[in-house]
Amino acid sequence: MPPDDSPSAVLGDRIRGLRKRRGMTLADLAAKSRLSPGYISQIERDLARPSIPALVALAACLDVTVQWFFSGPSEPPAEERGYVVRARNRLRIDYDTGIIDELLTPKLSAQVEMILCRLPPGSGAKEAYSHKGDEVGFVMSGEMELWVGDRCFHLYAGDSCSFASTEPHRYRNPGPVEAVILWAISPPAF
Repeated sequence: MPPDDSPSAVLGDRIRGLRKRRGMTLADLAAKSRLSPGYISQIERDLARPSIPALVALAACLDVTVQWFFSGPSEPPAEERGYVVRARNRLRIDYDTGIIDELLTPKLSAQVEMILCRLPPGSGAKEAYSHKGDEVGFVMSGEMELWVGDRCFHLYAGDSCSFASTEPHRYRNPGPVEAVILWAISPPAF
């Protein structure tokens, strides 16, 4: 059987490699991130996908942004690097609830990052999370419930939102069809 080089399989290798380069054991990372060593081990061995809050916590503990964990199928042509992202070459992360985030930003060093988020019906972040920056979201299709702090908003296709990413936030798709959300985050701290 050929090795699994899907984006979710690459994620485990990237987390393990970075943890080891930082000189951290599973126990060290678990204590710092408040995640169990078993859960982190399952993520590293591609037996589990992380939740969004878990990946945010791991990124913070490993001193990188979530953007560092995006992976994709192939390198773009040299003349397009830093300027163009072809749909077939998007970097992505697959989460435990079926959510897929695709990075649309060609430069990882830009002052803004854009993410295309696909939420299957009923999926969403179960726990609120926060990070540096500001976010703007645009519901391209479907619907989304957004919690920012204690406030809950129900957004439909064509609606948009904006909030400080430092406020605890989470979202889910309460509808019967996939929701597609375009997120812009500045600076790229996610």
